[in-house]
Amino acid sequence: MQVHGSGGLAQTLIEHDLIDEYRLLVFPVHLGSGKKLFADGARPAALRLQSTATTNTGVIVASYEPAGPPQYGTYDLEGNSTTA
Repeated sequence: MQVHGSGGLAQTLIEHDLIDEYRLLVFPVHLGSGKKLFADGARPAALRLQSTATTNTGVIVASYEPAGPPQYGTYDLEGNSTTA
């Protein structure tokens, strides 16, 4: 199932841990405000990057899968992590 344009349904699916894959599109525009995909009070969770692509108009398409609880720490530019 794909969810387009229904933040409420997406937040309900996230709350009940029913998401297998997130496909997030980042558009090269700054609007200043908008609706949140991840609601205030949502349970923190890690996502693992599966793939990325960039369209010829500059839209970034990133595919993530759930990866359990978040790992806190710092990250360097080479992708190495250190826990705090």
